[in-house]
Amino acid sequence: MHIAVLPRSNLFVVGRSLLAAWLVLATLMGSSSAAPMENSETAGKAAGGHLARLHQDAEQGSPLAQYLLGAFYQLGEAIPQDYAEAANWYGRAADQGLAVAQFALGAMYARGEGVPEDIVRAHIWLSLSTTHAAQIPGAQKLTREAQELRDEVAQKMTPEQILEAEQLAREWKPKRER
Repeated sequence: MHIAVLPRSNLFVVGRSLLAAWLVLATLMGSSSAAPMENSETAGKAAGGHLARLHQDAEQGSPLAQYLLGAFYQLGEAIPQDYAEAANWYGRAADQGLAVAQFALGAMYARGEGVPEDIVRAHIWLSLSTTHAAQIPGAQKLTREAQELRDEVAQKMTPEQILEAEQLAREWKPKRER
């Protein structure tokens, strides 16, 4: 069963915006030199260093770093595209309660990207994203998109599957890594 989901561009816009913000922050915080990059080799080394630091932060349990690393893998930015690895990193961040990671993981389950297509899991993660995003000032768009995608997924579900997903979402507890 294939679920038509929101255009990928919505999720990618969020991912690309966060990636750009992270690269700017990493450059400002990690640069000991204000000298401009002079060639692509220098730029590649700098990006590699920032990516290594992002990976280290993600491994140490930072949900934002985990989400960003997932976005790098999903988008194929600076590293080869790998949906399974993206789902892994999104999952770690989602488990800690990061609403945007819950949305990304729910969308991946809805499409079967990097994970087996699973509408119950998609519904769970999208419900959690909706709930958590609604508590964040300024996250109305994420809340709305998570609700819309969850409702679209629900149209493909049996009443029993919906009840199961709702129960599992109510019982969910964040798992801190730090």
